[in-house]
Amino acid sequence: MSFLDSTLAFLCAFAFLAGFVDSIVGGGGLIQLPAMLLLLKGVPVPTVLGTGKVSSLAGTTAAFRRYAGQVPIRWPAVGSAAVAAGIFSFLGARVVSLLPSELLRPLVLGLLVVIAIYTFWRKDFGSIHAPRLSESREPLYGVLVGVGLGFYDGFFGPGTGSFLLFAFVGLFGYDFLSASASAKLVNIATNLTSVLFFAYTGQILWHIALPMAACNMLGSTLGARMAVKRGVGFVRVLFLVVVCAIIVKLALDTFNK
Repeated sequence: MSFLDSTLAFLCAFAFLAGFVDSIVGGGGLIQLPAMLLLLKGVPVPTVLGTGKVSSLAGTTAAFRRYAGQVPIRWPAVGSAAVAAGIFSFLGARVVSLLPSELLRPLVLGLLVVIAIYTFWRKDFGSIHAPRLSESREPLYGVLVGVGLGFYDGFFGPGTGSFLLFAFVGLFGYDFLSASASAKLVNIATNLTSVLFFAYTGQILWHIALPMAACNMLGSTLGARMAVKRGVGFVRVLFLVVVCAIIVKLALDTFNK
């Protein structure tokens, strides 16, 4: 096996693992992006990001298709959040070139710590699917969530999936399983916007992106299947693990500056 073949094989393995984790609670970027930056030395960072977004989009779409047939999804709320997130993710990507994203890192770190403590403390948090907003108010709140987290995803990114999951549980009253399915649709919108931008600017290595996308889809399908089979408790535990991992990663990035 040549060096290029072995590099692609490793990238595909990381894409599979990222898809598996991301399909359940988000955070797949913590696995896939560092691996790509390490293995694709010499490739411009925007090209690495664009190539990875193709993989993420494919995996997120596969996971959502798996959830959609077995988990209740409240389309007016989730759809409005997805549309708003897609638009504002693009705006966030444009603004990131004007402002240092490092300014957000301490704030995001603090928010994630609060989320982890709250989820751990509230043992029943996300265990029951009991939507608390009226049908007329859900789309409005969906737009607000999409605007805020869509912009954040385009501007900075880490923890977006976890924030979406927490928002759908804490604000809308969904259980973790339904919230995970809902978050996937919003992630599809933000990833699609990013892929279109990177494709238009020629910053995608398709010979790497497509094999990674296939592996990410496989991992996402298996992850979503396990989440549906194992239920809310399994998703809650994995959510806490991933949030803690993001906290550690952001803490290291913050204090090593």
